[in-house]
Amino acid sequence: MVRFWKMNGAGNDFVVLDNRDNSLSLSGEQIARLCQRQRGIGADGLLAVEPAQNGADFRMRYYNADGGEAEMCGNGARCFARFVNLLEGGRLQRTTFETMAGVIEAEFLDDQVRIQLSTPHGLKLNEDLDLDGVPHIVHSLNTGVPHAVVFVDDLDTVEVRRFGAAMRYHSHFAPKGTNANFVQILEPGNIAIRTYERGVEDETLACGTGMVACALIHHELNGSPSPIRVRVAGGDTLEIGFTETGPGQYSGVTLLGPADFTFAGTLETL
Repeated sequence: MVRFWKMNGAGNDFVVLDNRDNSLSLSGEQIARLCQRQRGIGADGLLAVEPAQNGADFRMRYYNADGGEAEMCGNGARCFARFVNLLEGGRLQRTTFETMAGVIEAEFLDDQVRIQLSTPHGLKLNEDLDLDGVPHIVHSLNTGVPHAVVFVDDLDTVEVRRFGAAMRYHSHFAPKGTNANFVQILEPGNIAIRTYERGVEDETLACGTGMVACALIHHELNGSPSPIRVRVAGGDTLEIGFTETGPGQYSGVTLLGPADFTFAGTLETL
């Protein structure tokens, strides 16, 4: 019998497992089955808590719904932080955890969590790309995982699955591909986004690292100061903070938003 928790961060949902004793060793096929919505628990990804290896409090392992391990997940990181606080009896005010994208710091603020992300890199602006036969101006930034960003006039009419998949698999981002984001400016410093996630291979209700990429690129193009508010498809509005340290360079990048428990249960078989 394996205990699991179901959590969501702004609608981005996760299966969460406590693997501090390293007793679980899941294959990609098993993870994909757990995340499958018709025959499994259903989730955009799976989070596992493991012992830290390099001096942080914990280690976060994150797997996409297809079973493949990914470097980081912003909404997942907030859920991970709140989950380890549950494991520690709710006594934590802050915690740190290792990811493939670096060490993440988390701070607990009532029912919300603020995480400080690793340093973004690889900023590219105003690249002309053909997406499924239609020219687009695409910007990109790695905020722990790679993101491509397109600004649009009307977010509701965007064919997210069509153009998101075209961006995700575009040869420009080969071999690993990219996450794809579409952004509408509501007003300076206040944007709305929709995201097609690599590994989920569909639109999700929210993507934390995508919010950060969109907010920083909005700042690059429009000069809007920190913090920037980002509304996601699930209806939540989150806050991105940052300090610009040079052209296209940032430190102290933070993401503030919800991290909620949905339910818990036990699995008889994996």
